[in-house]
Amino acid sequence: MSARAVFFDFSGTLFRLEQDESWFAGVTDSGGAPLDAEAQAELMRRMTAPVGPVVGVDAEHQHAWENRDLDPELHRKIYREFLRRSGVAVAEQVDSLYRRLVDPGSWTPYPDTAEVLSRLHSDGVRIAVISNIAFDIRPAFERLGVTGLVDEFVLSYLEGVIKPDPKIFLRAAERVGVEPGDALMIGDHADVDGAAAAVGCRVAIVDPAPTSERPDALLTAVAEHGF
Repeated sequence: MSARAVFFDFSGTLFRLEQDESWFAGVTDSGGAPLDAEAQAELMRRMTAPVGPVVGVDAEHQHAWENRDLDPELHRKIYREFLRRSGVAVAEQVDSLYRRLVDPGSWTPYPDTAEVLSRLHSDGVRIAVISNIAFDIRPAFERLGVTGLVDEFVLSYLEGVIKPDPKIFLRAAERVGVEPGDALMIGDHADVDGAAAAVGCRVAIVDPAPTSERPDALLTAVAEHGF
């Protein structure tokens, strides 16, 4: 039986943070030299890493890391620290890069994001976006013209709970009016998004590859679950 609802993660699932040539224009290391490709790649990795331990920080920043998706100020604190630790020494450059991170307009949709949401909506499937996030991602959906296709946005910083806590999946199911066993959770992280299985949801994990390299993973995932 097909699921009556599909829950989607945001980062690495529906959208991905991807830089263009403008991102690091004028950004320099502590010696004033432009960042090389390796340094740029490491910066992007640190800005998009969803989980995992953080090493070499004091207790204050460790607390910020663990609670970053519950509090926008803690999110700003730890990511600005990451940028500084990655060699960006000029405060204005740190602020510029951080603004890009939390700007929904900086996020690129996967090629099949609009299509999968449209197909599910047309079929009467309820849709929720469940995201560990510290800023409002809904403008990204507005830019793509698909906000009206999503029934609920369940965002950690507004809900006071983060994945993999089962409460966030149960809350999404309640809001779209289905039992957890009637929902499919699609995400890019087995431990975080896969935790939906603990409350009875089906789960599909997609690769958070660059958007140019992942044309139809979302459509494939829903097709494999009977849509």
